Amino acid sequence: MKLPRRVPWSSIEELETIYAWIYTDENDLESKIRAINRLSAWRAITHLPHALESTLSLLVVIAQDQATHSQLSLRQSYSTAIIRLVNGLVDPLQHGAYARSIASIANQLGLPTWLVELRHAATHEDLPGIELLREAAREAMNWLLNNYFLPTTNPSSINETQQHTLRSVMPILKRYKTIHKITIRDVSLTSQYKTTISTILKDVERWIAEAKVAANVAVGEIGWDSSSPDSLLDSGEMDAKEKWALEKLCDALLQNGALVPLSKRKRDFPVGSFSPPEFSLLLWNPLLHHLQTLHTGFLAILVGRIISHLLSDPNSPKTSPGNQNDLTYDLCLARWAVWCINAHEGDESQADFDLKKEVTITLMRAVGHSILDGPQNRNGATALLESLCSNNSRLETILSLFLRPALLTQTSQWDPNNVAVMEHRLHTFMLQDEHIGFPSAHSEDSRITKKVPGPSSAWRILNENSSWRPCPVGIHYFTSE
Repeated sequence: MKLPRRVPWSSIEELETIYAWIYTDENDLESKIRAINRLSAWRAITHLPHALESTLSLLVVIAQDQATHSQLSLRQSYSTAIIRLVNGLVDPLQHGAYARSIASIANQLGLPTWLVELRHAATHEDLPGIELLREAAREAMNWLLNNYFLPTTNPSSINETQQHTLRSVMPILKRYKTIHKITIRDVSLTSQYKTTISTILKDVERWIAEAKVAANVAVGEIGWDSSSPDSLLDSGEMDAKEKWALEKLCDALLQNGALVPLSKRKRDFPVGSFSPPEFSLLLWNPLLHHLQTLHTGFLAILVGRIISHLLSDPNSPKTSPGNQNDLTYDLCLARWAVWCINAHEGDESQADFDLKKEVTITLMRAVGHSILDGPQNRNGATALLESLCSNNSRLETILSLFLRPALLTQTSQWDPNNVAVMEHRLHTFMLQDEHIGFPSAHSEDSRITKKVPGPSSAWRILNENSSWRPCPVGIHYFTSE
C-alpha cells in the first residue's frame, strides 16, 4: 500500500498557475520571477519534487541571464542546473545488482541524449559555451513541461504524451537456454561458458531494471523524488515497480519453450513425484535460484502467475493460442508451481510467509466455485490442488468434498433407476416426519400445528387450512381465539 504523497500545493489549480506563469510567454521575465518566488516559498516549508527543484534552478539562471553579463558565472550556473536535472532523474532509477549507464536510463525517460552528453562534458571536461547551455536550458524546460507539468495537472494525458516501450526479454532467455543446454550435455564445457552465463544473468537483471523504469514512466512518476520518505512503500511490502517488472519476466518464463518445453515429447514427468521434467529442472534451476536470491519475492510472484493461468478461461484472448486446451502444458506449469513452493519453504528469509497455505486456499476457493462450470478446463489446477493436499488427511477430506459435485455432474443422461431412488428417499423422509411428530395436511388441528422438537423448535409447520396467507415476504396472520 502506497503512503499518501505530500505536495506543496493545496489544489492542482495552484500548480497550473505556476505552469502558466512559466510557459505562457517565454519573454515575460516578471511572470517567471513570480514563479521563482512561489517555488522558493514552497521549498521553505516542504520538500519539492525533483522536477520542481530543477525548474526553480533553471528559472533562476534564466532570470540571471537577463540581468548579468558575467559569462563565466552564467556558464557555471547553467551547467550546474543541467547536471542536477539529469542526475536527479537518473539516480533514483539506478536500482538493481548491476549498474546501468546514464544514457540508457535517460533514453527510457525520453530525455534528449545530447543533454546527457552535455552533462558529462560539464562535469569532466571544459564548460560548454553559453549559447549551447541556453539551448540546453530551453530543451530541459520543454522536457519538464511534457513529462512533469502536463501529466501532473492532467493525468489522462500520460498515455497520449508518453509512448515508451519495453524491449522483450525473450531473446535473453533464449540465449540463456541455448548456452546452458551446451553445458548440461557436456559438463566439461562448464568452465568455458561460465563467464558467458554470468553475463546473461547480468543482462536479465538489467532488463528488470529497465522494466522498473518503464513502470515509473507508465504511472507518470517522472520528476518525483522516489527516495523521498513520503513516496516509499510500507517496509514490509515489495516495491510496486519491482513487482510489476518481475511479473513481466514471469509471463515470459511461462511461454511455450521456456519453463515448459516446446515439444510435448520432452514433457516427460518423473514417476513417483509431482516434479517438472528433469531436463527442464536442470536447465532453469540456476536462473530461478539467481532471481530468488536477488529478489526475495520472485518465487511467490511466479507461483501467482502460474495460478492465474491455470484458473483463466482457456478461450480467453489473453491466453496464448498454442496453449489453449493443452493438458500437458497446464500439468507442467502445475509441477513447476509445486517446485517453487517447496523451494520457497526452504528459504529461511521467507519463513514468515506460508506460500503453500495461501496457494491452497486460493485454489480451493476457485475450484470450489467454478469447477461445476467446466471441470474439464481445470485439470491443471485440480492436479496442483491434489498435490498440495496429499499426505494431509484433513485437506484430502476437504478436497474430496470440493471435487464430489464435479463427479456427479458428469452424468448427463437420465437413468430410470433414479426415480426409484427418489421415491425411496421420499418414503424415508415421510417416515421421519411421522417419527418426529410432523402433522399431515389433514390434521384435526386446522389452525396451528405442533412444534417441531429439537434445536429449531420455534418453527411451526402450517398447512393450507391454517391462518398462513401467501405474500411476497410471507406473513402469518394470527386470529383471536
